[in-house]
Amino acid sequence: MAELKEEEVQREKSVFAQISEYNHEKVVFCHDKDTGLKAIIAIHNTVLGPALGGTRMWQYASEAEALEDVLKLSRSMTYKAAISGLNLGGGKAVIIGDAKKDKNEALLRKFGRFIKNLNGAYITAEDVGMTTKDMEFIRMETEHVSGLPESMGGGGDPSPVVAYGTYMGMKAAAKKVYGSDSLEGRTISVQGVGNVGGYLVELLAKEKAHVYIADIYEDRLKEVSSKYKAKIVGMDEVYDLNVDIHAPCALGGTINDDTVNRLKCQIIAGSANNQLRDEDVHGAALQERDIVYAPDFLINAGGLINVYSELVGYNRERAYAQTERIYSYTLEILNLAEKEGISTHLAAKQLAEKRIESMAKVRSTF
Repeated sequence: MAELKEEEVQREKSVFAQISEYNHEKVVFCHDKDTGLKAIIAIHNTVLGPALGGTRMWQYASEAEALEDVLKLSRSMTYKAAISGLNLGGGKAVIIGDAKKDKNEALLRKFGRFIKNLNGAYITAEDVGMTTKDMEFIRMETEHVSGLPESMGGGGDPSPVVAYGTYMGMKAAAKKVYGSDSLEGRTISVQGVGNVGGYLVELLAKEKAHVYIADIYEDRLKEVSSKYKAKIVGMDEVYDLNVDIHAPCALGGTINDDTVNRLKCQIIAGSANNQLRDEDVHGAALQERDIVYAPDFLINAGGLINVYSELVGYNRERAYAQTERIYSYTLEILNLAEKEGISTHLAAKQLAEKRIESMAKVRSTF
């Protein structure tokens, strides 16, 4: 029998095998014939509190791919909340479909009904393919929504806060590698210049870094390039650039068998979730190549911090102040990894799991 490709192996796994692999508490499949809704809500862990995580709408190649994505994303949210000191669990949702064509009020409100039926165990917010306006529609059916517009008392678009946290993590990594956290004159490749990536480029441009940008959307590339004088490169070319820092800010899995040995950077620090295709294999590969990896679920936690702030009464200054702590958290992780001789991803996971285990002694699941 011919050897199966990784994607085919994943499809061969049963649904329950995949859920068991990531140790989830609950996975809900949402289907509604009338609105065309096909969605999956994954609740990974609620020891620290209700599971909060955004909803992503994406045209997945298969339902198996959607399931794998939501399982990985929700687990990352558990680690993200734990390592950031938030009293939240980890959850995530994906809606299968083209956000530009398939999204409408009825579909979103039906999705809201499914969230309502979880009785607060899962709180949603926006993610890829979703907007604050979409959160308004979901909010019409359930109160378990964050990431609302400022006009409704929410924090509005969390993208600037995510970018700021990523920027803090990047500066901390620069401090570790170069002895200074200044990014002036540094060469940085930003892969993906959507909402978060665009704000990150703005921060880097203000610090007078030399920025390369890559994205699948030509109009967005031209807009960001013109505004911040960033140099446009191809989506595949970006891996071969001789830069100081590489920032993956699009979808996950871009650090993989095909790309890990092509990278010529000293630091990887971006906002994308699940950047390592295989956490153990590619985390170790980066360690072997002396590439400092700022763990994604740590430095992109600004979005979670921002929407969490809504639950306790939104204050933008407080959200930014808490996000700024990502700098010190990142240095702590990088130093721990160096001391223990382990990958930075593993060091971050261990700290997150340690907090969850300690809190499990004083509280049960949500």
